[in-house]
Order: sequence, then structure tokens, then C-alpha cells
Amino acid sequence: MEKKFTLKDVATKAKTSIRTVSRVINESNLVNNKTREKVIKVIKELNYSPNIIARSLKSKSSKTIGVIILDI
Repeated sequence: MEKKFTLKDVATKAKTSIRTVSRVINESNLVNNKTREKVIKVIKELNYSPNIIARSLKSKSSKTIGVIILDI
């Protein structure tokens, strides 16, 4: 099974803070272009993708709809 990388792994490899990696992922303007390019390169190298469950817990919104059908 392939290892799932975290924001911390990306930040460590890119030699930046976790906050900087988060800002790059969320497309914030508070990161300079050189740092942004470095973080994006590491994200691609590690094949990083954000954890959807963690993101929904933080935002308190999962954007998921449940449907219950009583009789088919």
C-alpha cells in the first residue's frame, strides 16, 4: 500500500512551515512565487492529495447528502 503523505511531510521536504504549504494549497496570495513553486514541486513529487475527511472536520461541512429509502 502506498504511503499517504501529510502536510507536515510536504513542509519538511520543501523546508517551509505547514502554514505555508496550507496557503499554497488554498491559493493564498501571501506566499511568494519562488516558495509557491518549490512547494508545488514537492506536492507533485510526493503525489500529495489533501485528506478530505480532515478538511471536512475542520470546516464543519462535508458537503455530503444522505438518502434513506424505506421501501424499494
